[in-house]
Amino acid sequence: MSQHHILLVEDDKELRESLTEILELNGFSVSAFSSADKALPCISYGCDLTVISDIRMPAMDGLTFLEHIHQVDEQLPVILISGHADIETALQCIKNGAFDFVEKPLRPEHLVGLATKASQHRQLTLENRRLKQTSQRHISLDEVLLGQSESMQKLKQRLMTLANADVNIVINGETGSGKEMIARTLHAQSERKSHPFVAINCGAMPENLIESELFGHEQGSFTGASKKRIGKIEFASGGTLFLDEIESMPLSAQIRLLRVVQEGELERVGSNSPVKVDLKILSASKDDLLLLSQQGAFRQDLYYRLNVATLDIPPLRERKDDIPLLLSHFIHGSEARLKKKAQPLTPIHFQQLVSHDWPGNVRELMNEADRIVLGISDLISHQCRTECTSLSHQMAQFELQTLHHALVQHNGHIGETAEYLDIPRKNLYLRMKKYGLKREDYAPEGDVSD
Repeated sequence: MSQHHILLVEDDKELRESLTEILELNGFSVSAFSSADKALPCISYGCDLTVISDIRMPAMDGLTFLEHIHQVDEQLPVILISGHADIETALQCIKNGAFDFVEKPLRPEHLVGLATKASQHRQLTLENRRLKQTSQRHISLDEVLLGQSESMQKLKQRLMTLANADVNIVINGETGSGKEMIARTLHAQSERKSHPFVAINCGAMPENLIESELFGHEQGSFTGASKKRIGKIEFASGGTLFLDEIESMPLSAQIRLLRVVQEGELERVGSNSPVKVDLKILSASKDDLLLLSQQGAFRQDLYYRLNVATLDIPPLRERKDDIPLLLSHFIHGSEARLKKKAQPLTPIHFQQLVSHDWPGNVRELMNEADRIVLGISDLISHQCRTECTSLSHQMAQFELQTLHHALVQHNGHIGETAEYLDIPRKNLYLRMKKYGLKREDYAPEGDVSD
């Protein structure tokens, strides 16, 4: 198990030290306190810990301590330690929201079992909060899917069409093209957005664990299965399941997944009882799933169940007109993260970047933004290796250079530049945004006039 933190409050020194040792030997990290008032500063909303506290203590008893805790975070699990005379009080605490109680004399295995159960409950609560916050945040397509090229406009239109269609979708795209971002956007724009979005990289899971991770297991179903586990698919019920690199899923797991898709139910490993699930499944592959199914490397019946509709993400080399806007956005983020200002890019720099083929797609462009901010970019230090000969690229470069020279000539003054180019100010702003040109890069220092 991953190490979980326990906040232990016990005024009896010997018992406090004994409980600390028992919990630490069972994989927990423990912060122990002799009184509740000393422990309270450690409690905060969203903290990842479980509280174990005695009920009968001087100054602040367990019931009062519980009330203070739940004023901060009412879902924080609290396990109370009660003597025989405190049982009635302990039951009252349970009614008031305590997770459970243990009676003295303590049985170590019982306490460890309750602490484990409480820590799992806490982690699930925090994950649900995170997923809810992510799904409820309004996401504008133009903020997430940057780009005004024809291929990106078509992608946005198709995405909006499919977002509220409750069908399974296959997302096709090269490595680094943003398949998970598209999947998250589909979920955020759908009616399922208030429910979980669960992303699974099938290629990153060991083959001997993938079925347990996906479908869950019952206690004792195999060596090491010491407790029941809810799988990722069951956890995603009501929301969206994203299966990345699905071509890597073993055939045995594909058979089990087929039943989930066909019947809307699953069986945990080691169980014969079906569990109903309600899912929208998004699958992503860097390979041709249809070809793999025809070759017998992927189940054909599963392919047709998952591929009700498709979304094809264009590689960056096919939408180079979007590079200036994307790069400007990524550089801005890199500057904030790296706390360093990038040197302004010239039209020649943009031309060199547009000439690159970007085999790593948007992910490579994001990395390049970091290199530009750090001043270690190779792409803008050498002559272009290839020439962009398409009419659209040459026209874009001409427009970029014209804008650059006009802004230089007029010191970044928007009104004068727009008048010189004989275009409305709004159009000038839009074109500057398209190419990542910033007025302050051209204006004399201290000049804020427009």
